[in-house]
Amino acid sequence: MDESASLGASERLDWLRLIRSENVGPITFHQLITRFGTAGAALEALPDLARKGELRRTIKICAKSAAEKELAAVDGLGGRLIARCEPGYPPALAVLGDSPPVITLLGHAHLLEKPCVAIVGARNGSANGIRFTERLAAGLSAAGLVVASGLARGIDAAAHRGALEGGTVAVMAGGVDVIYPKENTDLYEAIGARGALISEMRLGLKPQARHFPNRNRIVSGLASAVIVIEATLRSGSLITARLAGEQGRDVLAVPGHPLDPRARGTNKLIREGAILIEGADDVLEALGGASRPQIRAPEQPSFETQPPAQAFDEETLAKAREDVTGLLGPTPVSQDQVLRSSQLPPALIALVLLELELAGRLQRHPGGQVSLAFD
Repeated sequence: MDESASLGASERLDWLRLIRSENVGPITFHQLITRFGTAGAALEALPDLARKGELRRTIKICAKSAAEKELAAVDGLGGRLIARCEPGYPPALAVLGDSPPVITLLGHAHLLEKPCVAIVGARNGSANGIRFTERLAAGLSAAGLVVASGLARGIDAAAHRGALEGGTVAVMAGGVDVIYPKENTDLYEAIGARGALISEMRLGLKPQARHFPNRNRIVSGLASAVIVIEATLRSGSLITARLAGEQGRDVLAVPGHPLDPRARGTNKLIREGAILIEGADDVLEALGGASRPQIRAPEQPSFETQPPAQAFDEETLAKAREDVTGLLGPTPVSQDQVLRSSQLPPALIALVLLELELAGRLQRHPGGQVSLAFD
């Protein structure tokens, strides 16, 4: 498929149906498109693939009527759905192996194509931390950078407020129409009017705890660099920083007082190699100016570069399913390790993992790791 072509109405509907179908995540979606060429062909193949992965019932495929209803609702909100293959999709996000196949946008689409930095931090940010964040975001915005964050209370909200004048992008953990937390309603409306709100989730979905790490990968994926301001050692902001490193982004951190628990996470990042920054000038220097640095795509498992449509007879597939399943367990392991241990053709392993995931038996983890899923 042409990676810069707008989808037709029918193919757009198929893309939405495919990503909204059971057990189809972003990585599986992209593998299905690569293997079958179109979303329509992938939808037809789902039942057989899930059955071969030992799903003992019919896989739930998103109905055409449900996808049509979602598209109409997006249009009714004045928003748009942007597919990964289309112009207007954030270029920094598009290079990631787990980039959302589609995102829903409310607000100004041009902001998604501008140079971007992300700012994240504590929900219970200190008064000084919030004031610093607003000033930093305003300075970066004035230098021509879009500021992305997650619309959480505290540091996230301060980052959005500071960057409103020049442009800010809020990444939602639930549907793009679901305001969370409610205390940020006025800010949400201001961003919708002057910035951009995006989500990979369907409209109306209320965010749950498991959605936030997925949201965080988009926050970091939009940006050339992630700035962490105030974070405890168990903060979700450190997860975002880790994801940023895995995505090939720079990680920057603001140092804090050693007696403040909110500084322990940022100070730890600095000790581990994050760039220490004390203002917008430091950020611009680290980035080499306000222009977008070269985004480095993370290395993908080597078997993904092999011809995915290669055909295998059922005897070969059955033996491969047994071998690959035997190598997997509840502990995540890298896909490259599965490749080395099995000595099977890369395209064969890719197909077996695809079947297992569609059957709900495979769980994917950050860094290209996989494990068997257990109830």
